[in-house]
Amino acid sequence: MVTIRLATSGDAKGILDIYAPYIRNTSLTFETEVPTTEAFAKRIDTYLENWPWLVCEVDGVIAGYTYATRHRERTAYQWSVESSVYIHNDFHRRGIAYALYAALFEILKKQGFNNVYAVINLPNDNSVAFHESCGFKYFTTYEQVGYKLGHWKNVGWWRLIINEFGDEPAAPLKLSELDESFIKKVLGEKTKFVK
Repeated sequence: MVTIRLATSGDAKGILDIYAPYIRNTSLTFETEVPTTEAFAKRIDTYLENWPWLVCEVDGVIAGYTYATRHRERTAYQWSVESSVYIHNDFHRRGIAYALYAALFEILKKQGFNNVYAVINLPNDNSVAFHESCGFKYFTTYEQVGYKLGHWKNVGWWRLIINEFGDEPAAPLKLSELDESFIKKVLGEKTKFVK
């Protein structure tokens, strides 16, 4: 059985089981120390105050997750977020990343965000192809911006526009301000993309 739902702090261990190998063994994330389960649980709770953090479970196992977070601190940036998606190695090529992103973007759109940015450590042809298939457009590369695992790394930036731009936009809604039935409907609809 496949379920896409809002994450909880109780999912921290299952999510870290996916994320920790990326921290330890790759430069696909610039995080260098695996957080404790308790610290990661707090991170999930903190993000969920404002932005979606979603998990996909397959037969009770967390197969992947996605989340959005603030793009920058200054108030004028409040209509922009950054997104990430990670899939467990045992669940690649099943449509989970696409389903998670589709749900995430629909919720972010309803909240009133305009821009979603994907920050991809390069080279990463799979992530680039995936994000571009989701409608992201490349716009710049920060060269030699980070150092990890013995190498200076370039980071590419991609942008997805999810809402029209108007004059005097209202501040985006917090996740907690959205109707729960809307969220459940979106999450239920997106499970059909998982194979």
